[in-house]
Amino acid sequence: MIDHQVRVHPSADRLPREEQLAWKLASVATGTQETADLDPAAAAMAVNRVIDNASVAVASLRRRPVAVARSQAAAHPVAGTGAAAGAAAGTGVAARSVAGTGAAARSAAPGACVFGTDPGRRVSPEWAAWANSTAVRELDFHDTYLAAEYSHPGDNIPPLLAVAQHTGRSGADLLRGIIVAYEIHVALVKGICLHAHRIDHVAHLSAATACGLGAMLRLPTGVVSQAVGQAVHTTTATRQSRKGEISSWKAFAPAFAGKAAIEAVDRAMRGEGAPSPIYEGEDGFLAWMLDGPKASYTVSLPEPGEARRAILDTYTKEHSAEYQAQAVIDLARRLRERIGSTRDVARVVLHTSHHTHQVIGSGSGDPQKYDPHASRETLDHSVPYIFAVALEDGTWHHERSYAPERARRPETVELWQKVSTVEDPAWTRRYHDPDPQRRAFGGRVVITLTDGTVIEDELAVADAHPAGARPFDRAGYTGKFRALTEGVATPGAQEAFLDAAGRLADLDSAGLTGLFPAVDTDAVAAYDAQLPKGLF
Repeated sequence: MIDHQVRVHPSADRLPREEQLAWKLASVATGTQETADLDPAAAAMAVNRVIDNASVAVASLRRRPVAVARSQAAAHPVAGTGAAAGAAAGTGVAARSVAGTGAAARSAAPGACVFGTDPGRRVSPEWAAWANSTAVRELDFHDTYLAAEYSHPGDNIPPLLAVAQHTGRSGADLLRGIIVAYEIHVALVKGICLHAHRIDHVAHLSAATACGLGAMLRLPTGVVSQAVGQAVHTTTATRQSRKGEISSWKAFAPAFAGKAAIEAVDRAMRGEGAPSPIYEGEDGFLAWMLDGPKASYTVSLPEPGEARRAILDTYTKEHSAEYQAQAVIDLARRLRERIGSTRDVARVVLHTSHHTHQVIGSGSGDPQKYDPHASRETLDHSVPYIFAVALEDGTWHHERSYAPERARRPETVELWQKVSTVEDPAWTRRYHDPDPQRRAFGGRVVITLTDGTVIEDELAVADAHPAGARPFDRAGYTGKFRALTEGVATPGAQEAFLDAAGRLADLDSAGLTGLFPAVDTDAVAAYDAQLPKGLF
């Protein structure tokens, strides 16, 4: 790995583009040209994440934000699907631009599929990315990477898949793009903290997606670096989307970033530039959004020829909740056997990291985290609520555990109000430990019963974490897929999808349609028809 020092430069410095972070990120993308050179373990993990994304996307098809995004996408169909001639007619200059980069001899239909709809009714790729990213993110149930910043790197996959379909790319091309996007995303999350300045983490997502698209499409470094600059410039937003009363925008935020990244790549391919240098400029990202004019960061990127393995540092969720709550749910299930009746609980204190305490714990100062009428999005970022329900039920479900009638159960509300968090410096240090085997996202729970008995236990990482009691392997991902799609996709459709995903590296462009599990599209359309209409 090469450590790149990133700092603010005055305009008078005329920082050469090759020394700018956007160019260095782009160089990683354009230096990953051959799929055959990809690390086998990284490629296998990419397949796992394609399965994981489809699992949660199908499970969320009848949730309102997902239906809204899907309806918006449906209003942007691509004409001329099903024929190579139609591809040029239906996509105009964009299709010709892709052809100009060496992707000419493609016969796939233009446009991209949307989860829950007829695969023959394709929409413009940026809108497919919008709909599919929202479906993937809605349940807060796919992968994560936590370091200096927070992230859900699986958010890169929907825009990459959409553009792969639209441009007639193969499964091997898509695989290359996914691995590069993860590489860039993890590097930025390790090196540059956003949340300390209340900037939302999707600013790193858009840069990673632009690089993944560049690798997949084999674009020149200069084009990719301009796309990175445009993407970062247009997707830098505040963290209010994850504070107070959290709304459905939490699901739309990564969809917006992915859509913006596609549009940025399209503009850059047409020769349009970006604010530059986007990171180092004296009026740029670091100087005014982050640490200020004296800002300095270290971003570590792979050397030329070095394997892109960052995806192996990331981890998925067994439970539908913020990642720091994963170990807490597992710990609550374990403690349930020791406390008897939850009515005997006098108070619960979770000793944990700064992040858990401040973002999803009582340290946030958000009264909404204790409100039984709070939104689902707020509850999945409330560790007091999550611990209380997991302690009572001994399990966790992506729908039942958040149902209004569940959240408002009187005995639950009573227990919930007794749960608080405190920051423990030892857990904060472990959260940032450079050794992945020591890094921890859990905490220590102290339960005091009404008779004075004190029960304590701790858990460093979730059971499904790579260092946990039951690390997720391919069987874990396929089991999650079958469980979440049961009753929505038939067993035959489930197996067809799993077969296609398992052969990702060998799929041709037409085969990418197999990455969208077949469902009852009439039932989905009937649900969508009940929604209020918008502009599109």
